[in-house]
Amino acid sequence: TVEIIEYIPHSMVSKTILKKSTGNISLMSFDDGEGLTEKISPFDTFAQIIDGKAEIVNNGKSHLLETGQSIIIPAHTTNFIKPNERFKMVLTVIKSGYE
Repeated sequence: TVEIIEYIPHSMVSKTILKKSTGNISLMSFDDGEGLTEKISPFDTFAQIIDGKAEIVNNGKSHLLETGQSIIIPAHTTNFIKPNERFKMVLTVIKSGYE
C-alpha cells in the first residue's frame, strides 16, 4: 500500500481507491510542511498512518500518530492535520448511518 502513492515536493497528494455511496477510501501523502486546514466532517472518519508521523488535532486535542497507528475522528467534530514532517495515510470515510 505504501508504494501506491508517492511523495511530491511541496505537495499533498490524494488518490481515491474506492468510492461508494456509503463511503470512500483514499490514500494521501503529505510532504514536509503540508497539512490540512481545520474542518468539520459530517461523517465518521478513520485515519491510519502508513508511513512517517502525523499530528492530528481533533476537537482541540492533539494526537501524534506513527506508522501503523490510527484514530477515529467522529462526525461533526473539528479536526486538522499539523504539518510536522512528511507522511502517508489511509483515510476511510463512513457515510452510512446518516441518511
